[in-house]
Amino acid sequence: MEMLPKMNLAELEEKLAQGDYVLFFTADWCPDCRFIKPAMPEIEANFADLTFIQVDRDENIDLCQEMMVMGIPSFIVYRGGKEVSRFVNKDRKTQKEVEDFLTAAK
Repeated sequence: MEMLPKMNLAELEEKLAQGDYVLFFTADWCPDCRFIKPAMPEIEANFADLTFIQVDRDENIDLCQEMMVMGIPSFIVYRGGKEVSRFVNKDRKTQKEVEDFLTAAK
């Protein structure tokens, strides 16, 4: 999974202008993020039509504020440069919940 370098929302939207993406917002210190991380390779494999990008909340705190991502882990789907769906809250997420969200976002 690609790691997003530090950037602002305008730079991110330019990066995501072409293609279908899932932004995975996380932080090393977050226990709920550590809970879902082992499932991420399988989730990525099950949704191979999407490009997954990991966003470190601490490195991209300004971007998270611009995007109103206040809880982690969180997921946002972009298609053709536009946000189409989000699963953003501070709750622990299971693999099934994430996969159900991604299926609904198609």
